[in-house]
Amino acid sequence: MNKTLKKNIGFLHLWLGLASGLIVFIVALTGSILVFEDELDEFFNPEFYKVASVGKEKLPVDAIISEVQKEFHLKKIDRIHSFADPERSLIITGTDSDKKKMIFSVDTYSGKVLGSVPVKKRFFSVILDLHRHLVLGDFGQAVTGISCLIFVFMLLSGFVLWWPNKIKNLKQRLTVKWSGSFKRVNWDFHSTFGFYTFLVLLIISVTGLTWSYDWFESGIYLLADGTTKKASTKVENPTKIDPEGDKTFFYQSIFSKTDSIYKYKGDTQIRIPSDTINSIMVIKMNLEKDIPNIASLAYFDKYTGKILETKPYESFSDGDKVRRLIYPIHTGSIYGYPTKILAFLVCLFAVTLPITGLLIWLGRKKKKK
Repeated sequence: MNKTLKKNIGFLHLWLGLASGLIVFIVALTGSILVFEDELDEFFNPEFYKVASVGKEKLPVDAIISEVQKEFHLKKIDRIHSFADPERSLIITGTDSDKKKMIFSVDTYSGKVLGSVPVKKRFFSVILDLHRHLVLGDFGQAVTGISCLIFVFMLLSGFVLWWPNKIKNLKQRLTVKWSGSFKRVNWDFHSTFGFYTFLVLLIISVTGLTWSYDWFESGIYLLADGTTKKASTKVENPTKIDPEGDKTFFYQSIFSKTDSIYKYKGDTQIRIPSDTINSIMVIKMNLEKDIPNIASLAYFDKYTGKILETKPYESFSDGDKVRRLIYPIHTGSIYGYPTKILAFLVCLFAVTLPITGLLIWLGRKKKKK
């Protein structure tokens, strides 16, 4: 490669790295924590996710919701999450009289509320907000998005800088000289492990752009479907006014109807719209598949519970299927614990990159003086 070009790439690599270093450190650190979000949350809060004992029969969902609404003065139910595992509790998300969103865990056999936490104060909600928005809303999302783009460039430029001018020097670039000086070990650690983690970090950072830029998500659909238009996840509700009929088994019947449509083993989530226009959307995850995040959809009238439309996973466009794979690829859950551990380790290494890069720069400054 032309020496001048490589020098210019090195210049950009250095200064863009210094400019985005702190953001990369925060995003990589929070990302490594989020890899095992489900496992860690359940480990530290087992009483929130597990019932005391498995009973003979579960209580109707509507009876549970009615009691939670009365006890906690909920004005609106937003989501209901039921799990195939008989030991798992029912998770309800609702909005109270102070317009504060709350998450409740309820024993499906006894109806006892096992725990409640404000959505915004939940530990992993804060970590996710920090990861995506730096807890700064839209401004923070713009900053993390730009930093993610810079990090993609850093990885590509780092690979170019790592590549030896002479093939005989390749072995040296593949090992860390642990017996060398601190400066040498730091440089080797930054460069060598940067090469070994290059591909995984590139995949994680590129897929992360999905949550920062609409144009990137549109690009996924353009490549997969030939159009940037993705399928709508909403179906209009035909009944605009609540007829106020008997609602004793309203949500329970929706769960039952969904199970009769999609007979596979899976966790089911009911999402209730806040308006009168859209219908209830039900998502049933297919736990029988080897790859996570495979789900089918069903839509129900918000007031009558009548089924309006079904959308099995098989009917999804290629773009929708790819889009559903983005999350498990980004988090490393695509092939279970092996890829989760890999994602966790490379994210931890990414945490060190701004530090070792800064030390390399400081060492050069000292040498020039």
